[in-house]
Amino acid sequence: MNLTLAYGHRGLAVVVPDDAVVVEPREPPALRDERGAVRDALSAPSSGSAVAGLVHPGHRVVVVFPDLTRPMPNTTVLPPLLAEIERAGAGPEHVELICATGTHRPGSPDEMAALVGPDIASSYRIRQHVAEDGDHVPVGRVDGTPVLLDRHYVEADVRIVTGFVEPHFFAGWSGGPKGVCPGLAATSTTLEAHSPTRIAAADATWMVTEGNPVHDFVRAATALCPPQLSVDVTIDRRRRLTGVFAGRLPDSHRDAVAFAAGSVTQPVDGPFDVVLTTNGGYPLDRNLYQSVKGLAAAERVVGAGGVIVMATACSDGVPPEGAFAALLAAASSPSDLARPAGPGRLDVWQTQVLGRVLERAEVWVHSEGLSEAEIRSGLMVPVADASAAVSEALARRGPGARLCVLPQGPLTVATSPR
Repeated sequence: MNLTLAYGHRGLAVVVPDDAVVVEPREPPALRDERGAVRDALSAPSSGSAVAGLVHPGHRVVVVFPDLTRPMPNTTVLPPLLAEIERAGAGPEHVELICATGTHRPGSPDEMAALVGPDIASSYRIRQHVAEDGDHVPVGRVDGTPVLLDRHYVEADVRIVTGFVEPHFFAGWSGGPKGVCPGLAATSTTLEAHSPTRIAAADATWMVTEGNPVHDFVRAATALCPPQLSVDVTIDRRRRLTGVFAGRLPDSHRDAVAFAAGSVTQPVDGPFDVVLTTNGGYPLDRNLYQSVKGLAAAERVVGAGGVIVMATACSDGVPPEGAFAALLAAASSPSDLARPAGPGRLDVWQTQVLGRVLERAEVWVHSEGLSEAEIRSGLMVPVADASAAVSEALARRGPGARLCVLPQGPLTVATSPR
């Protein structure tokens, strides 16, 4: 069977046995008029006020948008949103766009222009959040922990947050409150939101929000200084809009989640001996840190002692910034990663999930952006050819070994009894 995996910008052609179980999302149809759908949602949100009722002449407005690691179609969503804001009386001189980087690296000028479109990049002030720059203000406490958010966001007259909704491996779902926390949070706040105790909880998992200690913290932290309007979208694999959900949090986010949930879950008859997965292609697979999400998707359906073959481009490498590479280098076993000692450190949440996956299965990685040494530093096995790796893994598992393929990686939540 010939398949194309979501891998980098171009995809990756592989050959797998004909009896492989291939799991793909059931995508709703793309909207015929995407920008029109955004305008309609802005003029008639499910809760709260429309843009025209929120923005008035002289208001300072911030519009928050996802960073380089997210496939958010900013060039589709931002133009009609900014046009509505300008019609309400706040032109470019009164609007600041804030890139919700969380603890990720900022983008270069060229990357930001590509992210939002050159016209917007040349007409609007764009601020990239930096978690450690000290320009954060306290807005309250959650579970005794001070919540510090980006000052520019907090002090604006009108706060609008945009995002897209997809399953998240420990926060339940992306979008909604995550654009504020951790998107605009200080490092100390993010460390508590992603503390080892929260990440280790059974309910810190895919598609669970209520009772999920990570999402519960994120939701409560954002509620201390909420946006007046949240605009979430759902998208297909070509980044076309399939739904637009505007309103007040948490209601508008719940609406988006309910819509998305119907298309991303696929039951399978597992567990499987071998799982071939991806991280959803570019920009989701731009580094190894992000690619842990695709491994967590495979973890759901791989049998104990099985093999996960991961195809991830990693054009940004491990990456070099952040603590992820150092944490990997310091670990000598999966348990070192899965059960971190002491208080939380930057990026430890990602190594914690990786360690859990490695305790269940071997991980073989095909990547053009990573060296063999970088892959081995994460206790994983480098492979030059994904198809050949699958064949070898099946042979090792013996006669009757079963294969599951997740061509879109974490964009599909496969579920099997164990």
